[in-house]
Amino acid sequence: MTSAAPIRKTAVLAIILASYTMIVLDISIVITALPKIHRTLHFSATALSWVQNAYLLAFGGLLLLGARAGDLLGRRRMFVLGLGLFTVASVAVGTAQSEGWLIAARAAQGVGAAILAPSTLALLQTSFTEGAERTRAVAYYAAVAGVAATVGLVVGGIFAGWLSWRVGFFINAPIGIALMLAAPRYLPETPRRSGQADAVGAISSTLGMTALVYGIVRSADSGWTDEATLVAVTAGVLLLTLFVLNERRAPQPIMPLRLFASRERAGGYTARLLFLGAMAPFWFFTTQFLQSVVGYSPVQAGIAFLPTTVVNFAAAMAVPRLTRRFGNATLLAGSLAISVIGMAWLGRISADTPYLTGIALPMILIGAGQGGALGPLTAAGIAGVAPEDAGAAGGVTNAAHQLGGSLGLGILVAVFAAADSTTLHGSELLAHRIGAALTVGAAMLALALVIALIVRPRRAAEAVEVAPAGAPVPAPRGAR
Repeated sequence: MTSAAPIRKTAVLAIILASYTMIVLDISIVITALPKIHRTLHFSATALSWVQNAYLLAFGGLLLLGARAGDLLGRRRMFVLGLGLFTVASVAVGTAQSEGWLIAARAAQGVGAAILAPSTLALLQTSFTEGAERTRAVAYYAAVAGVAATVGLVVGGIFAGWLSWRVGFFINAPIGIALMLAAPRYLPETPRRSGQADAVGAISSTLGMTALVYGIVRSADSGWTDEATLVAVTAGVLLLTLFVLNERRAPQPIMPLRLFASRERAGGYTARLLFLGAMAPFWFFTTQFLQSVVGYSPVQAGIAFLPTTVVNFAAAMAVPRLTRRFGNATLLAGSLAISVIGMAWLGRISADTPYLTGIALPMILIGAGQGGALGPLTAAGIAGVAPEDAGAAGGVTNAAHQLGGSLGLGILVAVFAAADSTTLHGSELLAHRIGAALTVGAAMLALALVIALIVRPRRAAEAVEVAPAGAPVPAPRGAR
């Protein structure tokens, strides 16, 4: 199908939504499977975090490069390439026989997602007319994100509990192949463009974040005086410094530093980094608490997350209406405050904490905070951006989302390992460590709230329409 041929929009939307569902499902489906993966492949408590971190680092670190590659090489072409890599990597995850194999395959999935995700949204924008038609398509896109995340937790639990955790990754193969066959027939291609991809920026930022997170996680087992820990952290800092210097000089940087000239945008990126730095570990640690401490099956653990996921989805759908009434700044501050209360409450868990009052109720607050905060954080990340930087601002916002989760998980894994006790053992010690990690997560959310209040724009009541939380940031008008 060429760009001049008539576009069958129903088929285009179905292909885009199905491919994006794969990405979201593979983020959530692994959560309830983590304890089974832990036991099957004999991961250590700290090494288990790399099942998520390998994916998040590759996804977030290469997201901007993937978006740029789609602009230069053609979005349908990159869609098929990213989908193919994601599908092959999913099979590799499902057949993994060791820690290294699984982590490498998850990283490859992240690379595929970094190529695929920007193309899905770009194809949606170019295939649907601006106005009601595109708004409806973006709403479906956002709704799929929320539904898939919820379904992934339950389905992942069903597979892990009744069949095998590997099944959730194998099912990507037939779906991925079908979508790759359908894409050339139904998806429009965009013309190639001349330009530079800023590979140095993408590689230095990805390797820098990976080295930094590796050093933080390694410190949990080996301490901060360990030579490899110090080398990894130092290398990470140097590579990230190189990244910033490169972005100052690159003719077409993937992260234009002028984006940080706005107090509101810089605060939005920082607050998002901290917010996801607390929320990604929430899923990671809570599923282990439910299964390894409380004794829930994977299926029960998936269902136990419903107070968060259902409320999260409902709050996200209400964001446009709440924004018009209260403004982004007020909604963001309120949502972050609710998140702080919920996370601090959950951080008080112990081995004998009752589900209803000690887990479900704080989960409701956490879900409300998640659903209410991400929309305003997105608006802050693209506020007042020039048309030529619209795509880059959306990309930086999405990259902060993925990398914040990875960095936060690394930090809280180190906190988890350091929270030792001479009087507690077994499940009581595990609950104590998880509670300590979640409490520090609450402190990160509190810091995000402080930053949001500091950079609060003077005209706080001004409402800005935003996409529902869960959708990647669509490039504003004029961005392609």
